[in-house]
Amino acid sequence: MHTDAVHQSQFVLLNNSSTPVLSRLSFHADEPYAVTVSFRTERGRWVEWTFARELLATGLTDPAGLGDVRVRPDLSEDEAMLTLEIESPDGYASFELEREDVESFLDSTCELVPLGSESEYFDIDALIEEISNV
Repeated sequence: MHTDAVHQSQFVLLNNSSTPVLSRLSFHADEPYAVTVSFRTERGRWVEWTFARELLATGLTDPAGLGDVRVRPDLSEDEAMLTLEIESPDGYASFELEREDVESFLDSTCELVPLGSESEYFDIDALIEEISNV
């Protein structure tokens, strides 16, 4: 069975809390530049953030991101963790993610669309048509 999407769920820690939060990383080959991270709220809703897949890949080894989404290796001694920071006018959140889970997710996305070849999978004409029909 072939699919054009990758979804991976994991529990992450929010703002150094001891209670984990269910999260989901998603990637769709028809949007090859982007990944989406979703967090399940107490009320059962999902809050989603979409950002560059390259930002997530860079964040495995170096601090990445200047805007409302930033990813970096954990600054403590725990090399097994990554820090994902999200900021909006409504607030700020910091999540700890397992590096191995993020690496596995990115490897799966690269099987569908290798990093650096996104333009071969992106249909710019379809995007222009979609935007024009609004």
